[in-house]
Amino acid sequence: MSTTGQIIRCKAAVAWEAGKPLVMEEVEVAPPQKHEVRIKILFTSLCHTDVYFWEAKGQTPLFPRIFGHEAGGIVESVGEGVTDLHPGDHVLPIFTGECGDCPHCHSEESHMCDLLRINTERGGMIHDGESRFSINGKPIHHFLGTSTFSEYTVVHSGQVAKINPDAPLDKVCIVSCGLSTGLGATLNVAKPKKGQSVAIFGLGAVGLAAAEGARIAGASRIIGVDLNSQRFDQAKEFGVTEFVNPRDHDKPVQQVIAEMTNGGVDRSVECTGSVQAMIQAIECVHDGWGVAVLVGVPSKDDAFKTHPMNFLNERTLKGTFFGNYKPKTDIPGVEEKYMNKELELEKFITHTVPFSEINKAFDYMLKGESIRCIITMGA
Repeated sequence: MSTTGQIIRCKAAVAWEAGKPLVMEEVEVAPPQKHEVRIKILFTSLCHTDVYFWEAKGQTPLFPRIFGHEAGGIVESVGEGVTDLHPGDHVLPIFTGECGDCPHCHSEESHMCDLLRINTERGGMIHDGESRFSINGKPIHHFLGTSTFSEYTVVHSGQVAKINPDAPLDKVCIVSCGLSTGLGATLNVAKPKKGQSVAIFGLGAVGLAAAEGARIAGASRIIGVDLNSQRFDQAKEFGVTEFVNPRDHDKPVQQVIAEMTNGGVDRSVECTGSVQAMIQAIECVHDGWGVAVLVGVPSKDDAFKTHPMNFLNERTLKGTFFGNYKPKTDIPGVEEKYMNKELELEKFITHTVPFSEINKAFDYMLKGESIRCIITMGA
């Protein structure tokens, strides 16, 4: 392309301060360096993680910054040493990576790359620590190595999944974070068998994706647990068959579920980050074969306790990161599930806004009105 090796000037939504509306700015995007790729972003979506760090909760604030990490686009140019990606490739940038060389990447059991594992405090690129974004010579910090709230971005090649060029980017862009996290937690970690029962704790985007995984797996009963009863009607679209609001009962919710299921569910997936929900998820599965999977991220100092007999009675507790998917190797397969009509993505997309109105996406999420809001970069 004619822009290869040159600085590109484009629009980006910049967060100058914590919790303040993003400002549309003209930024300069430097060419990709060693093992990097410059991508033209066509569609991006807002994830709760973007909002959490935009609000600067629980971490060292890093501003000005370009947020965004769920997106789809086309490779504009590649840096030195990149051989598996080429200009014109349709890709999904991903907040975690797969270097291909570390023990985790060589392991069939791990999906947590040593080099490219998620790092929320890094504001520059791994190669040199520098930002590829600037305004009038002043660097603008990256976010999760993706920064997709920009018409062009630079990403480490290990964080870029090449996908089917026929896949609609305005749909499959949501595969690159929350959807895969929930879906994989069920399909890859909990692994319910056809006809088994599954309890899902938390019916936000990740929890609904976990329910979708249970539906795909053929679960006979999918019990949604949430403190907001208004979520149940929506959750039915994702396969949830029953709903439990802990506030509606005068006994622990794990006891309620055990009574509903003759001793406990076969699998549970916790998607809230609440340690109370984690305990409930562990204690609601059936002894002998029950498996509980933790997905939600707790607060820094959180801890929980449960009686060791819960495990001696042959219950299993597992944790997962990004649904146990290797980003470059496995995520194209998730996209293909959609292309093969095994996975339904449209029902996750509740809103669409032009890039110029990106702050509306934040409003929708903060009000609890959206699952995923697609932001159209060319509009």
